[in-house]
Amino acid sequence: MKYFCLLLVFSGAVLPAWGQPATELNVNSRYTIESIEITGVSKYKLSKALAEEVHRLTGQKFDPEAVRELARKLRNELHARAVSQKLARGDQPEQLKVTLEVKPQERRFDVALPKAMYYSRGGWTGDVEGKVRLDSASSVTVGVLSDSDALLERYAGITARYENTKLESDRVRLRFTFEGYHQQWNASTLEALDRAGEAAGASGIYRARYNLEPVVSVVLARPLTLSAGVSFGFVETQFPASRTQAANAVVGGLRYHDQLEDSAGRKHTVEAGYRLRAASKSLASDFGYTRQRWDLGYEIGWSKQAVAASFAAGVLTGRAPLYERFVLGNSETLRGWSKFDVAPLGGDRMAHTSLEYRYEDFAVFYDVGADWMRGGAALARHSVGVGLRDPNFFAFLAFPIKTRRAEPIFMVGTNF
Repeated sequence: MKYFCLLLVFSGAVLPAWGQPATELNVNSRYTIESIEITGVSKYKLSKALAEEVHRLTGQKFDPEAVRELARKLRNELHARAVSQKLARGDQPEQLKVTLEVKPQERRFDVALPKAMYYSRGGWTGDVEGKVRLDSASSVTVGVLSDSDALLERYAGITARYENTKLESDRVRLRFTFEGYHQQWNASTLEALDRAGEAAGASGIYRARYNLEPVVSVVLARPLTLSAGVSFGFVETQFPASRTQAANAVVGGLRYHDQLEDSAGRKHTVEAGYRLRAASKSLASDFGYTRQRWDLGYEIGWSKQAVAASFAAGVLTGRAPLYERFVLGNSETLRGWSKFDVAPLGGDRMAHTSLEYRYEDFAVFYDVGADWMRGGAALARHSVGVGLRDPNFFAFLAFPIKTRRAEPIFMVGTNF
C-alpha cells in the first residue's frame, strides 16, 4: 500500500483529504509543499492570519495535521459547508501541490458586532449588523449604530450594504452602500461655530445626513486594489435656516497590503493607502471641496513580540460638510486627548504618527499628531498609553502629555 500511494503522487493523481489511513498520509510527509491553492472562494477574502498560515506552510514538509487544521480554520472563517483536500505531484522533484476546495454555504445569516467600545471622554459607541449571504460571492448587510468616536458629531442611524466579491471575476468587486443618520453636537463645537465658523471655513451643523454610494474595486495585483465610485449625499441643515443641501462627490482610492516572512521567521506587514473625495457644482453639489488622505503602516512580528508604526496625513480644500473635516483625539488617533480639546471644529490639515510595542497581549504606545487650519500654525500634541490588545479586544489607559495637569483617558472595546 505504501508504494501504491507513492505511485499515485508521482503520477499526478489526486489524493483525498481525509478518510485515508494514517500510514498513507505519513508516506507524503517526506515531501515538501510546493504550493497551497484555495479554490471555491476568492483568495483575496482570506484574513491576515490565514494568509500568514498559508505562507508559513508553503515550503515546509507536508504535515497532514497542519493541513487539516488549516482546512478547519478555512471552514470556520468562511462559514463553508466543507473544505476538501487534494494532493498532486509538484513541478519539482520531492514536492507536492496541496489544493483546498472550499464548498460554501448556499445561504447563511450572521450577526456581527463590528464595533462596541467605551471612551471615557466620548461615551459609548456601538454597531450591530446582520448579514445574509445570497450566494458564495454576494451578500446583503443591514446595521444599526450610534457612534460618538469617529467624527465631531455623535451620529446614530441605519446602514444597508450590498456586496458582490466576484463581479465577472474574483478581481472585480461591487459595493453599494446606503447610510442614514441623525446627529447630536457637543457644546464645544457649537461654541466654536458661533465664534469662528465661517472664518474657519466650516459649514453649519445639520440634524440629519444621508448617503448612497456605489463603489467598484479592482484587484490590480494581489497586494494592490483600486476603487472608484460616486457618493450621492445630502444634509438637512439647522442654521441659519432649515434646508437640504446636496453633497455629491466622486470617490476613489488605492490600497496596498502585503505580508512576507524573512529567513529568520520574522513576519513583515506593509499597508499603504490613498483616498479621495471630490465634490463640485458639476455633480449638482451645493458643496465644492477636495478631501485627500494618505496612510502608511508597517508591522514586524517575531516570537511573542511585535512592533507597529503608522503615519497618516490629510488635506481638505474648499467648503465641505463637518463630517469631512479631519479629527484627532479619539480611540484610534492621538489617544489620551479629547477631540474637542484638540480642534472642536476639526481641521483641514492633519498629520499623525503612532508607534506601538506588543508582547503577547500587553501593549504600550506613543502617539503624536496635529490638526490645524490652512495658514495657521500646526501644534503637535503627544500622548502615551498602556493596556491590552488582541484581535477582538482592547483596553487602554492613555495619558495626554501636557505642561499642566493631565487627566488620563480610559478606553475599552471589542470587535466581533
